[in-house]
Formats: sequence, C-alpha cells, structure tokens
Amino acid sequence: MFTPMTRTLPGVPRRAAMKVAASAIAGALAGRSLPLRAQTAGATPADAPVFGARLATLANGLTVVSLESRRAPVAAQMVWYKVGSADEPQGLSGMAHFLEHLMFRGTPSVPAGQFSRRVARVGGNDNAFTSFDYTAYHQQVARESLPLIMAMEADRMQSILLDPATIDTERGVILEERRQVIDNVPRARFREQFNATSYINHPYGRPVIGFEHEIRTIPRDALAAFHASHYAPNNAILLLSGAISAEEAVRLADQHYGAIPAKAIASRTRPMEPLPVAERRLSLRDPRAAEPSVSRGWLAPSFVSAGLLPDGTRHALALEVAAHVLGGGPGSRLYAALVETGLSTGTGAWYTGEAVDPTDFGVAATCRQGTEPAKLEAALDAALAKFLEEGASEAETTRAIRQMTEGAIFARDSLMGGARVVGAALAVGMSLESVETWPAQIRGVTAAQVTEAARAVLARPAVTGWLLPQPAA
Repeated sequence: MFTPMTRTLPGVPRRAAMKVAASAIAGALAGRSLPLRAQTAGATPADAPVFGARLATLANGLTVVSLESRRAPVAAQMVWYKVGSADEPQGLSGMAHFLEHLMFRGTPSVPAGQFSRRVARVGGNDNAFTSFDYTAYHQQVARESLPLIMAMEADRMQSILLDPATIDTERGVILEERRQVIDNVPRARFREQFNATSYINHPYGRPVIGFEHEIRTIPRDALAAFHASHYAPNNAILLLSGAISAEEAVRLADQHYGAIPAKAIASRTRPMEPLPVAERRLSLRDPRAAEPSVSRGWLAPSFVSAGLLPDGTRHALALEVAAHVLGGGPGSRLYAALVETGLSTGTGAWYTGEAVDPTDFGVAATCRQGTEPAKLEAALDAALAKFLEEGASEAETTRAIRQMTEGAIFARDSLMGGARVVGAALAVGMSLESVETWPAQIRGVTAAQVTEAARAVLARPAVTGWLLPQPAA
C-alpha cells in the first residue's frame, strides 16, 4: 500500500487506470465492516490507524470521508464513482473513459473549459482518471477555495453538456490519446494483448481506454445513459483531505451535495472468468522493442472476490507478501535467480488485489543482451518451481513485510496519497478499517500463509507472454 509497486518492468501487464498509476491498495479480509478504531494517547505507531480517517454517510447515500492534516493551509477533493470500464456494455469499450473526458466539457452552469480554468485561477490543479472498477475526479486548492470546487463538482454530478460537436471533438482527442499511449508504445501494446489473453470472459480483458473501432462508434445516447445510470451520490465517495476537520467536511458535503437526489443504482453484473484449464501463450514482435521480456500471470482472488477459490479472499494479504518475496527488488527470489546469474537485467512481480472481481498475480523478467529467451524462461520456470516446492522462508517473509510496511509512517505526508489509497479501497468494496490497520495485518502474515497462497494460485495454468524485438529482415 505504501511502498512503490514491484511492477516496474517493461513487460509487466499492469491492470491500471489510464492517466494514473493506481496505488497498491492493501487491506484486510474482504467484507469487514468494523468500527474505526480511535487513536489514543497510549497507542503505539504500530497500532495506530494509518490515516485517522473519519467516515459519514449523507441522507442521499453519499459516503463522506475526511483525512484531516494541518501541515499546510491547502485541501484536496476527490470524488470516486463506483463505475469503471468493466461496467460498460459489450461493444462500447472506452465509454467510461470517454465520459470522464466529457465531464470537463461543461454543464448548463459551468461553460466548457471553465471548470479547470476556475481551479487554475485560484492557484489549484485538477484532473481525473478511469480504471476498471472506478472513475475519480480530483482537485487541490487553497483551503478557502474548497467550497468553489465542491460546488462545481456537485454541479457536474447532476448534469453535463453532451453537444454532438463537442463529443466528436473529444472522440478525436481520445483516439489520439490511444495512439500515443497504446499503439505507439510496444510495452503498452503488449500489455493490452496480455490482458486480453488472461481474461477470456471477464471485461478486465478489455482496455480501459477502449478499442479504436468501438471508440469511433460510441453514440451520444449511450454516454448520456451511462452518466444518468451511474453518476449519483449513492454511487459515489467524497474524500476531503488537508486543512479541514471531520465536522466541517460533513457540513460542506451536505451543503453542496446533500440536495442531489439518490438514484436507483443497478448492482454490478459482470460475466465471471472461468477457472483456466489450459496454459496460454502469446508473443508480440515489435521493431521498437529493445530486449526480449517475458511476463507470466495467473488468475487470483482479490480482497473482495474469492477468484473461484474456496474462501479465496483470505489469501489476499499473503499474496501481497508473496509478490514481494518473488519480485521485490534485490534480495528477492527472482532477482537472485535471474539477475545475479547474469540472465536478466531486471525482474519483478505484481498482485492487483484492489479489484471488485478475480484479479491477477504475475511475474516478469527482461533478457540481458545476449540471453536467449528460452534460457531465461527455463530459469524462470526453475525458480518458480523451487519456490513452490520449498515455500517462503521465515527470513524472506520477514524481510518482505519490513520493506512493505516501513513507509507506512510517512503515508499521511502527501495531501493526495491517503485520499487515493482510501478512495480506491472503498470504491472496490473494501472497508475503511482494512486500510487503516493494514500495517498491523500485513505484519501478521506468516511464511506458511505465503506458501499456502502461492501454491493455491501459482499451481494453476498460467498465461505466458513474450515481447520480442522484430528480427532483422
């Protein structure tokens, strides 16, 4: 949660939001709804809540979370909608991201382009991002300007302008964005294909930004219906962080958002991914790729979805530790087996536990110049087999947990950091308590649990993908 992601390799197929690298959200067992433990004078840093967040719910269903910090007279607002690209109808990929763009193109009260201009005029900044499971909008301003941005955000929650000419213009912007961040980037093209191979039935296999041919045909009526169906206070989480008390946060939230009526929100109904029964392989050749890189991924439970494993969510914390044991930099299993032996220039591992549905666990490595891909893959196979046979040791489990938690005490230093972590967790169905107590819970993970979780997931059929340089003509 608080340390850099281990997914740092060129070939790692991150299931991430467009425009932003989603934080690695860590938490406790899914579905818990425990009261937030108060920090007392006698609490030790290990026992204290990480953020000290306060949660309330307005009469219209809006969840309000405050993270007070008086380090500077500034404040941030984030509004998270519990809808993302995985909630799009079949054939309309990219619609959630398309709507995110259009949210900046004006309302009857705030003309097109004026939202960001007004934020900038008071010295602030704003942006937004879309992921598989949520869409979020955020601003940072001086404390006295917080009512301004809350009023504008509440305004576009209720209505936006969907002028056909504006939609066509923005469609062109998004198509150009896709060319820049996907089509012209070999590693991104590979990630898109890897995801599509990993999920044969679930919408996590579709790109967040959408497929080009579908972006071109998304109609205005579908965009309007998507906003009307999902943008409502009872489907949103408002986070206010910075120089604002919990009491004032609730008062301002009620003032600006309280009159917005709740809507009937349909439950998320997504096709589920079946258990894999066969190994899958893919390769992508691109003349712009420097060195061959390999990625391997497995279907895994998330913090809130069992992933077709009995009681699978109980493995989530242990899978976070397993990813660090395998690929958490120097000292990890794959680093020792592949980098220190001279076969690879870098290795890594990832586990995307912050997901509504079954997710992925994976490893990756890049060939050192002169290393044959088959030799690197054989060494990767051997390292994984050895890990599953031996299990995680007490020493490497302790090392991984120490490295993962040592940054927790600095987690509140960032105005937006805590809001991103808490917001993403709540948006996928995790509890606030699970975020606040993450360091203590991750410290409770044992080597035996890491081994059990790894064997439960990595013993399944995997997807193996290679990004390869184009051979010389």
